Parts: sequence; structure tokens; C-alpha cells
Amino acid sequence: MTRPDDPATPAAPERPTTAPERPAEIPPRAHRPAPGGPRPGASGPVSDAAARTPWPLLVLLPGATCLATAGALRVTEGVLGDGTRALVTVVGALLTCLALRACLAHGPLRAPGGTGRAGLYAYWLLGCAVYGEGLLDQVMTGGPDGWWGGSPAPLLGLAVAVAPAARCAHLFTVRAHRERAVSRTPEESGAGVRPLLLAVVTLFLGALLPLLYLADRGLGGGGTSCAVVALGVLLFLARLLAAHGLPEPGTAALAAACAVEAAAPALVLSARLPGLEPLAQPVNALVSAGGTGAVGALACGAAALGLLLYAPSALSRTFAHTHPRT
Repeated sequence: MTRPDDPATPAAPERPTTAPERPAEIPPRAHRPAPGGPRPGASGPVSDAAARTPWPLLVLLPGATCLATAGALRVTEGVLGDGTRALVTVVGALLTCLALRACLAHGPLRAPGGTGRAGLYAYWLLGCAVYGEGLLDQVMTGGPDGWWGGSPAPLLGLAVAVAPAARCAHLFTVRAHRERAVSRTPEESGAGVRPLLLAVVTLFLGALLPLLYLADRGLGGGGTSCAVVALGVLLFLARLLAAHGLPEPGTAALAAACAVEAAAPALVLSARLPGLEPLAQPVNALVSAGGTGAVGALACGAAALGLLLYAPSALSRTFAHTHPRT
């Protein structure tokens, strides 16, 4: 009697294979795009996580908190004491800073690699926009004597301008990625970024000017300063570069503006020492020509102009290097 595994045992005939299932019995499969095909949302730069983030609402928070603080101070004028009003101002400033950090952490103004010391320089320049002219005026007239006054209108206008800045940055990013997708060469992709950047900066400037004017009129300021306008453009360009992985130029420009703002009162104070009187001559000539706001206009204007000349070529290289055909 042979065993089943005996080699002499003839092999059992193979069973006929079962007939393939009918197509109607095959469960439907979800459609998957080909590996080289377009991905959902590939036409825009916004990822799924960014799309779920309500950044259009977040960018309204800095202006809303600053406007609420200014309104509370206006309504309680003559009702609350100086100490209570100072507390309201401090709380409003803290809430505005927290709102600004929240909207800069999401959406088109987010800097993926961080900005280092740029935030510290930006806060310094904002403080100069509010108190710089008053300080320099007292220093040049023999002071400072006591507390120098400040104008909150620039801070309010710049806080409200965060929303159009985010919109302009989003428009630039979407159009630049679309230009990169339809261009045939990296050079063509980079060349399309230059006019787009100039158009976006012009659009932001067109939104910034009326906001600063309305903030100045609402708070009873002395008129929109060129220094505040230059500061707004400088902050926008620095953040736009940082959002596209280029934080170093913006940081350097902000640091240079801070150095000029700090050097002006320092030179005037140093000129009071015997033999150092010539140190104050540049500041005296600048203030005589354009007032105390000329210092901030020169500092922020020169820094913003430098970034405006640098940004088109830098962003063009960035988008050209990420061209899909490179």
C-alpha cells in the first residue's frame, strides 16, 4: 500500500480553477490618483492643515483688540483714573501682542523656519512709532523732562493693517505657485514673480494708507507720518520674505532701522559733552528739514527700499529653484 507522499504514486489530477467572479460582485474601490498625476489642491500652496486653519479670522484679531482698547480708553476718558487707564492700556497691549502671535503662527504670514530676533526688532520699531518723535523732541530741547507723550494712532493703523497684509501675502503665494505651475522653464517662473511682487506691495500700500489716515483721524493725531507708512511696508516685506524661507534679509533690515532710530537721540545726548558738539549736526539738519518724524522716515524708508530692491530677485530664485521641472 503506497503512501500519499510516495514518489511512485501518480499525481492527483488538478482541480479545475474556480471561475472568476463577475464584475458585479467585485466590491467598488476608491479611485486613487496615479503616482505622477495631479494631487488634490496641487494648484495652490495651501496644505490641508493650513486650509483647516481659520487664518482669515485670526488676522482680524490684532486690529479688533487694538480698536477695542482704543474705544475703551475713549469712552472712559474723564471717568477712570490715570492708574486704571494705564492698566487698561497694558492689558490691551498684551492682548494685541497675543493676537498678533496667533495670526502670525498660521496662514500666509507664518514663517516656517522662524524669524529669530526679527520680532524683537519689530516691537522696538513699533515703540519708536508711538513714542519716538516725542522722545526726540524732548532730547533736542534740552530734555528729557519727565514722561514724553506718545501717539497710539500708528499702532492702531498698523494693527488693523495685519488683515490686508495677510490677504496680499496669500494672493502673492497663490499666484506665484500658479505661475510656477504653468511656466515651462525655471527662468520663466522666476521672471513672473517680479511684477507680481511689485503689484502686491502696491496693493498693500493702497490698503495701508487709508487705514493709517482713519486711525489718525479717529484718535485725533497730528496727521499720517511717512515714517509709519515706511514702517508698515518694511514689516510687510520682512514677513513676506520670512514666510518664503528668507528671514535673514528682513532681520538685517529691521536691525538697521532700529540702529538708526536709537542713534538719533544718542548722538544728540552725546553732543552735550565738551568737544562732541558736531555729533548732533546730522540729526539737527534732518529734523530741521523734515521734523522729528524724518528720522523714522529715513530709517524705515531706507530699510524698506533695500528690501524692495532685494526681494524680487531673491523670491524669483526661490520659486525658480522649486520649479517642478528642475
